[in-house]
Formats: sequence, C-alpha cells, structure tokens
Amino acid sequence: MSHQLNRRHFLQAGAAGLAAVATSRFSFSADGKDPYLGLKMGLQSYSLREFKVEEALEQTKTLGLKYWEAFPGHLPMGSVPKHIESQKELLSKAGVTLFSYGVLPFDTNENAARERFDYAKAMGIKSLSADPNPDKATFDLLDKLVAEYDIAIAIHNHGPGHRYNKISDVEKVVKDRHPKIGACVDTGHYLRSDEDPVEAVQRLGKRVFGVHLKDVKSLPGGQKQFKIAGEGDLKVTELLKALKALKYEYCVAVEYEENAKNPLPDIEACLKHVRECALKVV
Repeated sequence: MSHQLNRRHFLQAGAAGLAAVATSRFSFSADGKDPYLGLKMGLQSYSLREFKVEEALEQTKTLGLKYWEAFPGHLPMGSVPKHIESQKELLSKAGVTLFSYGVLPFDTNENAARERFDYAKAMGIKSLSADPNPDKATFDLLDKLVAEYDIAIAIHNHGPGHRYNKISDVEKVVKDRHPKIGACVDTGHYLRSDEDPVEAVQRLGKRVFGVHLKDVKSLPGGQKQFKIAGEGDLKVTELLKALKALKYEYCVAVEYEENAKNPLPDIEACLKHVRECALKVV
C-alpha cells in the first residue's frame, strides 16, 4: 500500500478490494491461526480522526480489524434510544465491536458520570479510558459506579507533566480500590515518560483494562518522537508475551497519532510489525 494513498483513492478505488485482501491475509493466517494470538487487536479511532465515522469504520475493515476504542469525535455520547440504535447499526454494518471508549474526564459530578456509564452500558462497552481527578471523592464515586454498571475504568497515562505520568502514579490511586478500577497502558506515553510499558503491564496486572499501542523513539538531547511500531523503543514481542501471560481479555488498540490525513499505510505497517512479533511468542 503506497504512502501516496489518499482519502479519495481509498474511498473511490480501493476500499472493497483492500477490505477483502485484509480479511483474507490478516484476520487469520494460512494455517487458520489468529495472527494476533487471540488478543482483541483493534484501533483507537482517534487514529482516523480526520475521517467521518463511516469512512473510519470502512478503513478499519480494510485493516482487518474488528474492535474499536472510539473517541467522542466519531461516536458522540447520547442517551436517546434512536441515537444509540443508529450508532449500533453503523458498527454492526462494519463488523466492528465497540469494546472501549475515551479518554473521558471524571470528577465528583455523579450525574455527569452516570451519563457516561449509561451510554457505555447501552452500547455494550466494557471499559472507559479515563482521566479522573486523583482525589478520594472522585474515586469513591467510581468505586460505586464500576460495581453498579460492571464497566471498568482504565486510567490513561498521558506522558510527561500529566498527573498519571508514571506507573507509580496509577498504582497509588488504584490501590485498595474496586478491582475494576485500573489502567489503560498507553505504551507511547510511558516511553515518553522514560517508563517501560511492559513493566507497566506486569505491575498493574489484572488492573489493565486497556492498551494504546504506539511506539516512541528516544533521540539525542532527550527528545522523543512518535514512530511506526517497530521503529521506536517499544518491545512489542515482550508486550504481547506480558498480555498473554495475564490472559488479557480487553482491547489492544493501535493508536497512531502521526500523518492524520493519510494514516492507513503507517497503521498497516504497525500491524505488520505486531504480526511479526506475534510469531516469536511461544
């Protein structure tokens, strides 16, 4: 797939054919095995933020992926039944399961929090990637809501300067909380924070309810640069091993933030590297 592929070419010339190729080549290998080791490999739809939801779902099919963590720009929250059914129909037609959603803020406003959980319950979402205020009252509220709705809260780290910058920042706030309050491990942002994402998965263990798979390269002078998976410092094989060891059942969402107007070739390169690494996992 050429890096010159653009939206018009994709939509008008290649969508159907590419989707068929993706399904045959990438959904299962020649011997019938899942090339992603049974992990729910999907996409953080923010990677396709320059495209309307219908286009983004079509591109997801092209990549051979069946799971989404949606960002609100693609699927705005709402409680009206017609709104919910419309979104479900869009996803169903694309063959995409909405597994998670975010990243969402949370504070002590219970009405606002319930609106988010109500939407998640109606849509069948399993986890909400979140940036909650790190105070007792907020987490007391989340304790109550995750138990009531049976939907996990996955605290998202967002790199240097963020309140959940380090692994220990997440560990501190989830300690002694409901078992469904845990982490969304953003591998790229942990690399930006000079943390090991594999260690994050191992330390947070059963409290890992989301993964944003992205790669970052450390450059001379302390600079960090987002890269295609396999071109940075992320140890993808070790990450897959750690997730398999956990018997991880939530979404592994590739999130590619670069080249927003033409991301498909780069995302496919990321997925290709993941498939190659999966072959090394015993």
